[in-house]
Amino acid sequence: MGANLSAVPVWALVALSVLALVQITLDVIALLDLYRRPTEQVVLGNKWIWVAIVLLVNTIGAILYLAAGRKPAAISESAAPSPSSAVRTENIADSLYGPRDDTDQR
Repeated sequence: MGANLSAVPVWALVALSVLALVQITLDVIALLDLYRRPTEQVVLGNKWIWVAIVLLVNTIGAILYLAAGRKPAAISESAAPSPSSAVRTENIADSLYGPRDDTDQR
């Protein structure tokens, strides 16, 4: 098995390197997301199944997990934006630049 890399075209080596980098990046992103996500937000309810899919099915496994293996987080009432965000913006602007003059007729 004397593989000679000098016989392989340079463009093929570059393409292979790019594909390997994409695969490793997708695997790391998928595994980090899986580690940080609570078990309740994972389809099938078992993280070890997804670890095996991501690692054994290579690029397709990571794409499957990122596309279909995650459940969206439930939105709580405390996470919803408050309706008075315009008032808070005005208060921040007033604290940074001082109160506005009411003489401006805009």
